[in-house]
Amino acid sequence: MALHLYDTASRSVREFHPARSGTASVYVCGATVQGIPHIGHVRGALNYDVLRRWLVHSGLDVLFVRNVTDIDDKILTKAADNGRPWWEWAFKHERSFEDAYTTLGCLPPSIAPRATGHVTQMVELMQRLIDGGHAYAAGGDVYFAVSTFPEYGALSRQKLDEVQQGETVAEGKRDPRDFTLWKSAKPGEPAWPTPWGSGRPGWHLECSAMATNYLGAEFDIHGGGVDLVFPHHENERAQSQAAGDPFARYWLHNAWVTLSGEKMSKSLGNVVSIEAMLRNYRPAELRYYLIQPHYRSTIEYSDGALSEAAQGYRRIEQFLRRAAGRIGVIAPGELAPEFSAAMDDDLATPAAVAAVHNAVREGNAALDASEDEATRAAAGSVRAMMGVLGLDPLAPEWAENTSTETPARQSLTDLVDGMLAERQEARATKDFARADAVRDRLLKAGIAVEDTPDGPLWTVKDA
Repeated sequence: MALHLYDTASRSVREFHPARSGTASVYVCGATVQGIPHIGHVRGALNYDVLRRWLVHSGLDVLFVRNVTDIDDKILTKAADNGRPWWEWAFKHERSFEDAYTTLGCLPPSIAPRATGHVTQMVELMQRLIDGGHAYAAGGDVYFAVSTFPEYGALSRQKLDEVQQGETVAEGKRDPRDFTLWKSAKPGEPAWPTPWGSGRPGWHLECSAMATNYLGAEFDIHGGGVDLVFPHHENERAQSQAAGDPFARYWLHNAWVTLSGEKMSKSLGNVVSIEAMLRNYRPAELRYYLIQPHYRSTIEYSDGALSEAAQGYRRIEQFLRRAAGRIGVIAPGELAPEFSAAMDDDLATPAAVAAVHNAVREGNAALDASEDEATRAAAGSVRAMMGVLGLDPLAPEWAENTSTETPARQSLTDLVDGMLAERQEARATKDFARADAVRDRLLKAGIAVEDTPDGPLWTVKDA
């Protein structure tokens, strides 16, 4: 089965065919760096990281662009409120986002262009639009004339007579449906020179200019959160195609993380920061929680759900540690067919993760029966599947670990895993007295063990 992806523009699952053989080109709307990231922000980055890894596994060279919006009304307002230069405020929070992406295992992008570094390309795009009759200058501002583009609304299914851009009323705007490409300079704000006067770019213009600059007039996938479909992506598509660029062939959108039924938002005050999460959970566990649901499904955040996901990851981890303790080095093996089928079906990660746990159960059964070859095959398959998800527990970034896995915790993990392996070996040889003795030693040390279908799961009592 070939990869199929849900395309927002056609409202259908389409077979993926890259524009250029052997290469997949992906542009993802990155952060507007106005504050520290929360789990709603990073969910999309993780979803597209999994897509990228699957494209690479499928044999494609991937050009992956994730932009940084470093000039924006919110950035200017927050910097001013905190008495900081806007550029310092933006760069400080850009680093916070990059740290979060790295901590949660995202591969670095091919490039992470900043909006402020691409004003030349934006001016060129505006000139093309003005020359083609699709944009106009008025009082130092530049606007896109929505009525000149008959396809406007096709991506978001907006009716033209109901379009509301959410922009403030401006004197020079000919039609309230028109949107701003360039904002004239205001006292105290950063500004760049253009043929129509000094000012700064509008949000929608930035992404069109950066995407085509690095990926060409036509590229494969444009990704972002579902909240960007309108107006951001609708306006990107309109201005790019009006200028003559085919632009994105597939439009992908990930769903929100919600809290109490509402999208996480700083303005609503219902955010859960990455830093807060990592006080109680390891980065791999948080990544597992955020990628296990389908990328188009809303995640209703709760600590209980995160805790349950963390336990699921630990079951996978503990199987691999047990297997390695018995058979030694485990090389990544073959993907389970059901895993590959799930990933090709619009990145169906719930089914893909289920395939991982099926292999874990088979591997634990093989361990209990002292079947080393079957154990090796199952463990190798688990490593390969988890590697595609960016979550292989034996990969250096997770095996060496960060955050809550301190040296003392790592020593405890190694000790307990060794004792559990001894207990399972005793059970397999029907030496129940020895198995009970190991259990008693664990209990005396304050280690509670739960036997699950995926193997034994241990926790420190009262921890």
